Amino acid sequence: MYNSILTEKDEKSIENNDISKLISNKRERLNMTQKELADAVGLSKYGDRTIRRWECGETTPSKLELDAILSFPEEAPFSNPQDAKYNMIDLFAGIGGTRLGFQLNNNVKSVFSSEWDKFAQKTYLANFGEIPHGDITQIDEKDVPDHDILVGGFPCQAFSQAGLKKGFNDTRGTLFFDIVRIIKEKLPKAFLLENVKNLRSHDKGKTFKVIEEVLTDLGYEVYPLLYKAKDFGVPQNRERIYIVGFKKDKVRNFADFSAPIPPKTETKVGEILDIKVNDKYTISDKLWKGHQRRKEEHKLKGNGFGFTLFNEDSHYTNTLSARYYKDGSEILIEQKGSNPRKITPREAARLQGFPEEYIIPVSDTQAYKQFGNSVCVPVVQAVAKSILNVLDASGKDN
Repeated sequence: MYNSILTEKDEKSIENNDISKLISNKRERLNMTQKELADAVGLSKYGDRTIRRWECGETTPSKLELDAILSFPEEAPFSNPQDAKYNMIDLFAGIGGTRLGFQLNNNVKSVFSSEWDKFAQKTYLANFGEIPHGDITQIDEKDVPDHDILVGGFPCQAFSQAGLKKGFNDTRGTLFFDIVRIIKEKLPKAFLLENVKNLRSHDKGKTFKVIEEVLTDLGYEVYPLLYKAKDFGVPQNRERIYIVGFKKDKVRNFADFSAPIPPKTETKVGEILDIKVNDKYTISDKLWKGHQRRKEEHKLKGNGFGFTLFNEDSHYTNTLSARYYKDGSEILIEQKGSNPRKITPREAARLQGFPEEYIIPVSDTQAYKQFGNSVCVPVVQAVAKSILNVLDASGKDN
């Protein structure tokens, strides 16, 4: 079953019936902690202790448990395509959701990525075979490779100067500035920027006005788009703004850009749920009572805050957030005869439209943060296709 991924060292461990070495060798190759490996293969709440006992030879795993460890993938499933037509760079890359949306259209390869979080870097490496560069604020724009397409999901920070004066300097002190300085230096043919939907109304619209003016002044035609994940076949009510731009003197048919029409395929939460889930995802009596108490308190105050329950027949969930790991209150799954449960990291990946072969090499806590911070892949894939249609029609060497 896993002969192709066993090393000579592993085979000797099997010959010597040394299961402990087999497990530790595998974990070292995966560059995982015992906690990460335990969560990745679906062990129970204290699975890291189990891994530790296995590696110390105190106990041995069942064949099913050993199979789960040894068959855990070691090769990146989404490495760059060999013959791509366009080069892109991936800024504020996270776990590569935007890159993946472009790659799934074929004809696009990444030549540079930047992400400062070490856990996100680990997930990026496992899936794309590359470690992103670190903090983009410390990278000189001249050192960034030339590229056709720039993508980035920059954090929304207040522009302290917004509305007071116009132009490039208004963005200084914000992470958007780092995107702008790279665009200004490299002048890519197109870009796609992603952010929360409230970016348009932030600071009474002043923030978005500065963003549009700066990009327009650099010679780009800018198309702001607003999409919900649930309209693209993913059962999540996640609404985001996608800012598309074309360099007008490099893309002659920029005006032909056609925003993708959401298919509005009917969805149900049951489509992303596993049939059998480890008990560790069921919330405790204490947490469940706390959720109920807080919801009742909010109800008495006349607001609708608090936990939300969903089941397999629900059409979609609330937006998955980066804080989901704390208590899971925004998305709880009903369970007959038991307390509700949180969604699993794999279910969170599906809720963002990530393919099944996407590798989750980190702890559950980090996985929730990563998918909560990521993008809905099918939405990006659709927008990317529309961008690529324009570039294809314009001609590669234009």
